[in-house]
Amino acid sequence: MNKLYIGNVSAEASEEDLESIFKQWKIQHSGPFLVKTGYAFVDCPDEKTAMRAIDVLSGKVELHGKVLEVEHSVPKRQRSCKLQIRNIPPHMQWEVLDGMLAQYGAVESCEQVNTDMETAVVNVRYATRDQARLAMEKLNGSMMENYALKVSYIPDETAAPEGPPSGGRRGFNVRGPPRSGSPGLGARPKVQSDIPLRVLVPTQFVGAIIGKEGATIRNITKQTHSKIDIHRKENAGAAEKPITIHSTPEGCSNACRTIMDIMQKEAVDTKFTEEIPLKILAHNNFVGRLIGKEGRNLKKIEQDTGTKITISPLQDLTLYNPERTITVKGSIDACSRAEEEVMKKIRESYESDMAAMNLQSNLIPGLNLNALGLFPSGAPGMGPSMANVPPPGAHGGCSYGGQPESETVHLFIPALAVGAIIGKQGQHIKQLSHFAGASIKIAPAEGMDAKQRMVIIVGPPEAQFKAQCRIFGKLKEENFFGPKEEVKLEAHIKVPSFAAGRVIGKGGKTVNELQNLTCAEVVVPRDQTPDENDQVIVKISGHFFACQLAQRKIQEILAQVRRQQQQQPKPSSGAQPPIPRRNRTQSTSAKGVRGGGGSCCGTERLTPPPLSASAHQYLSTPNTCFYLGASS
Repeated sequence: MNKLYIGNVSAEASEEDLESIFKQWKIQHSGPFLVKTGYAFVDCPDEKTAMRAIDVLSGKVELHGKVLEVEHSVPKRQRSCKLQIRNIPPHMQWEVLDGMLAQYGAVESCEQVNTDMETAVVNVRYATRDQARLAMEKLNGSMMENYALKVSYIPDETAAPEGPPSGGRRGFNVRGPPRSGSPGLGARPKVQSDIPLRVLVPTQFVGAIIGKEGATIRNITKQTHSKIDIHRKENAGAAEKPITIHSTPEGCSNACRTIMDIMQKEAVDTKFTEEIPLKILAHNNFVGRLIGKEGRNLKKIEQDTGTKITISPLQDLTLYNPERTITVKGSIDACSRAEEEVMKKIRESYESDMAAMNLQSNLIPGLNLNALGLFPSGAPGMGPSMANVPPPGAHGGCSYGGQPESETVHLFIPALAVGAIIGKQGQHIKQLSHFAGASIKIAPAEGMDAKQRMVIIVGPPEAQFKAQCRIFGKLKEENFFGPKEEVKLEAHIKVPSFAAGRVIGKGGKTVNELQNLTCAEVVVPRDQTPDENDQVIVKISGHFFACQLAQRKIQEILAQVRRQQQQQPKPSSGAQPPIPRRNRTQSTSAKGVRGGGGSCCGTERLTPPPLSASAHQYLSTPNTCFYLGASS
């Protein structure tokens, strides 16, 4: 991103005029000015220089009666989903920025750019071109805390060319690698970590960290190129307050070290004699890997850094507080080194889980996992908030008019587990229902000796994913399944009786393919009588991801059937109505097709493989699948 576009250039302007302006403002350029009618281009030696030119010149410098407009030069084929937003107020909270960006679409990433400017700069990627275009139109020039935002496209190397892939512009062939100094080889900024550093500090030191009129915290953010959120209003009256630091790993560590120095100085000044340990907050799902087998990882960090490290007990966790406190005791230098090692392990665990979940998301069509709030980046106070952003596109093929259709799933759990799912005075099921965005009810027992109870879950695909994931995890957490036993449950979904044949397929082909693909057991029971809504039951059994994939695949089939129905021409008046399809498929569904041995296809039933280690981690630890950072 070293190439600049200079707009609103006077017809009288020459290359020498532009060169003089750059020389006057001490801005280097690595090539000649290419002057056209009304605009010009120039290359800068690096991205930092280009950013400075934009900040110093754009909208501020006049040439022959016209105020120059300077921004990154972005070829049309690369004007896709990526924007750069400049002149952001330096004290703006991340949550405010996230909320503002989310108004215009699904934000896939938001990274801070390290610059020498007083104001902040971020690079933002939206899910679609239209969302990026809307954000550009609405935000460019808009005022925020007396700062006028400046928004421009930045090159998106991943953008697909709009024309034929083999051709260039009007008779020009596609060239080889980009030239030195072109956007493709521009110096890339260090990427902000997806996992922020969260620390707890004694409440009495918060004022010193902020400083008079915010001067101290401003200085820290500028020196370490970080964004720091101090959650002062959280847990009123608490002895400690959380601080969230967004930056590169180096920036987070530098900011943390500075905060420790400030607290130490304040302790001396106020004659505070107690030891001030470093307290790091980390999601429970990462802590096991931080500790390591038989505590080896933690012991090595202690030995290498000369610190003493303890971790808060599991009993302190709740559904809405999934973080554990890692307390590090030692000198400031030792604590700083320990923080680097601890966060390195946590980031590695996060990246490993993200890779595993992305692999799973490729298997579950129609689900936008970024919109599920499964990872810390989707949690309040912990980076770009994605939890409330509507996912783009269809949801499992069941979306009409842009909104996902609500689905009903009956999930069967052990009768003894009902109390754990409901929680004390119904608190757990209320919290789960609120967070998942689904209606969750437990049906009455069918008899005194019933060994299973039916949980009725109503909501769109993302809500189903969240609610079912938590229920699977809760059963594991409460030891209703053994330590080495996978949680396998049965789910029922209802399908129109005329569509049952499509789920089964000719000779049971579709249902067998479903089982082999998903590793779930899929059964359409024989001799079913359609209910009052002319629907029949499809039973799905297996571990969580197997069940989810089977549900989504079946919903895809149903959506396809609905679309075909909508496209069929309506019979003209007086014409004989066609024979209902239900009558033709009942005989097929009555065969009671289930995959595996004995099916019409003769396909041998595949035993569901064990859940992958990373996926098992989500389903076997407290508060599985929900990363809910503390809100600010």
